[in-house]
Amino acid sequence: MKVIMATSNANKVKEIQQMLEGTDIEIVSLKEAGIVMDVEETGTTFAENAALKAEAVRDASGTTAIADDSGLVIDYLGGAPGIYSSRFMGEDTSYDIKNNAIIEKLNGVPDEERSARFVCAVAIAFPDGHTETAEGIFEGRIAYEPAGCGGFGYDPIFYLPERGCTSAELTAEEKNAISHRGKAIKKAVEILQNV
Repeated sequence: MKVIMATSNANKVKEIQQMLEGTDIEIVSLKEAGIVMDVEETGTTFAENAALKAEAVRDASGTTAIADDSGLVIDYLGGAPGIYSSRFMGEDTSYDIKNNAIIEKLNGVPDEERSARFVCAVAIAFPDGHTETAEGIFEGRIAYEPAGCGGFGYDPIFYLPERGCTSAELTAEEKNAISHRGKAIKKAVEILQNV
């Protein structure tokens, strides 16, 4: 089964392709499908934004499309950056700068108030016009300093107390097994295989 992934983020495509190894689902990127589009994320939730992207690609291609919207939710910051995670401080701002800014905002905040989670909503838009969503949550807290060079985005500051490291210090296999995206993709695969 070929499914178009509604993203231009090569890291996301690679991560999801790794998660789908061993299934009969083949992910094709927008570029590989010859689709050029940038869908404005006007939703108020991760699920709404994922559905907007998946449905736009489905409508443009006539085939099943999958999209995710994910981000970092920090309790001390009232849920920020949340659905604005990729646009926090501007889309062209490097994650090194974003990560250091978040650490600075939490300067002096104790462990118990540094709780955070990654949230991922995956939407699957089917050619018959219906859309289904799946969600995954990855709990942790904000580290005191960045660590690790794996993963991408906010991974270097997302500390996992039960593992004693950040998600950027996990192997790709370890991260995919427990991450928000890994959990959401696992549910999405079940939806795809049941259709």
